Amino acid sequence: QVQLAESGGGLVQAGGSLRLSCAASERPTSNQVMGWLRQAPGKEREFVAAISWYGTIYYSDSVRDRFTISKDNAKTTVHLQMNRLKPEDTAVYYCATAATIQLFRARDSPGRLWGQGTQVTVAS
Repeated sequence: QVQLAESGGGLVQAGGSLRLSCAASERPTSNQVMGWLRQAPGKEREFVAAISWYGTIYYSDSVRDRFTISKDNAKTTVHLQMNRLKPEDTAVYYCATAATIQLFRARDSPGRLWGQGTQVTVAS
């Protein structure tokens, strides 16, 4: 089974930047979309951004103008550059992969694979 390893995250002041990376142990053969979801304390998990292996990009409205997702096909790695961070961006960020963007964003998606999560804290 494909393993996802996240790196990056940490503590930053509001207005600052962080970069998350997610490396897949191999390119998923059936899961064509890879990206990030996040969960803040006491809140539902929410979609952040995703990218297909063909380059189609998806963003949530809350991050669209501040975050940039990109991929490195050769290394099966996806990056999330987060700029102009806000305290409300504080959450555990999970890398994930799924067959389609619909399954990636779904609340319950049995075929979705997860990384271990990385904490992002934005101080006001």
